[in-house]
Amino acid sequence: MTVQTERPPSGPAAAAKETGPAPDAPRRRPGGSGPAPYLLLLPPVAATLVFLGWPLVKNTLLSFQNLNMRQLIQHLTEWNGIDNYTEVLGNADFWNVTGRSIVFAGANVVLIMLFGTLVGLLLARLGKRMRITLLIGLVLAWAMPTIAATTVYQWLFASRFGVVNWVLDKAGFHGMADYNWMGGQYSTFFVVTVLIVWQSIPFVAINLYAATTTIPKELYEAASLDGAGAWKSFTSVTMPFLRPFLFATTFLEVIWVFKAFTQVFAINQGGPDRLTEILPVYAYIEGIGNQHYGMGSAIALLTVVILLLLTSYYLRIVLKQEEDEL
Repeated sequence: MTVQTERPPSGPAAAAKETGPAPDAPRRRPGGSGPAPYLLLLPPVAATLVFLGWPLVKNTLLSFQNLNMRQLIQHLTEWNGIDNYTEVLGNADFWNVTGRSIVFAGANVVLIMLFGTLVGLLLARLGKRMRITLLIGLVLAWAMPTIAATTVYQWLFASRFGVVNWVLDKAGFHGMADYNWMGGQYSTFFVVTVLIVWQSIPFVAINLYAATTTIPKELYEAASLDGAGAWKSFTSVTMPFLRPFLFATTFLEVIWVFKAFTQVFAINQGGPDRLTEILPVYAYIEGIGNQHYGMGSAIALLTVVILLLLTSYYLRIVLKQEEDEL
């Protein structure tokens, strides 16, 4: 008669069970990583405070001063309270420029997002060679300095020897042979809009193309098995993935277009007759051009406030749509 006895467990698990946890083993708290992340954040935070925070504080202080050339030469500080803001807000020109700036930014952003999205979707459908060729062209257009691009457009739309007028004349529009594109408000805005849209399309297109590469192909196959056509696949599969990228890109484009000082000023200095001034150009001309530095600072700060209001309203719409989807 044999008696079977249970063999004691052996191996690393048994050894660990018998000896128990090592007394000196450190217990890591979840999420505890020490001061390293804060030390890594310190340089960018410091750079932001120095290069953005201090100029904003200085501009705010100047906006409450009566600072013209006399005070600047004699190093005088004359505080005038909110007189600069009262004068600016009571001036009809400021509100005309504000409305013009909002309409200008809105029209540009709509065109940029429309054509940028179409080009991004085209990149997703092209073959490898054509896609690389188009990407190289987009990157070159995007990398061109703003002043260089503006100079090229001044040459293109020159009244006497411009390529645009020559092409229109050869196409049968002989009245456009010597047309002065910079002589009217709407024609000048047309040139600036074409320039800004051309410069902005690469950023939107490349972003949207990168977003399309994250969409699983299985979703398109499933939609095809369900009988979905091209448009249905786009609305039910592509758009839900692209929507966050579209929202983020639109937000960035609103900021970029609203402060498009270089293109507007370099094309025609806000002319003719100051009819193409937007808020950044208006602040520069009133502040630097007319040597009313306190007034210019007040306009610049009001421009920042208006931009914050516009972007906050847009963010409210985005967040509300996300809540509705949840």
